[in-house]
Amino acid sequence: MSTQQTDEPLGAIVHRLSEQLPELIRSELRLAQAELAEKGKHAGVGIGLFSGAGLLAVYGLAGVLATAVIALDLVLPLWLAALIVTVVVLIAAAIAALLGRKQVSEATPPAPERAIAGIKQDVEAVKGHQ
Repeated sequence: MSTQQTDEPLGAIVHRLSEQLPELIRSELRLAQAELAEKGKHAGVGIGLFSGAGLLAVYGLAGVLATAVIALDLVLPLWLAALIVTVVVLIAAAIAALLGRKQVSEATPPAPERAIAGIKQDVEAVKGHQ
């Protein structure tokens, strides 16, 4: 194993490093920016595709609901079949809204409460030991 020795003094090496370091950081930042832009582009396309899938799912659900009304129409009057399907859908919407409200209320306030409490305990512990 050979070690390469230079005749260059340490001060010159440090000076050259201090001159090259900002350019290295700038080039790394440009690389990160380009990488994030590419990932952002893919994320945007993915979000658009998910939105389209959601819209198609809504149309599919409308078709299923219409089919349910038509099927019930075979044994009930059409107005009653439509009313039954509508009430079932509204009950499902109400249940989803109540569950959603519960989830949102558990998420507020949007602060890391346990982490804040832990930091306060740490500060108190440090104050007590000083």
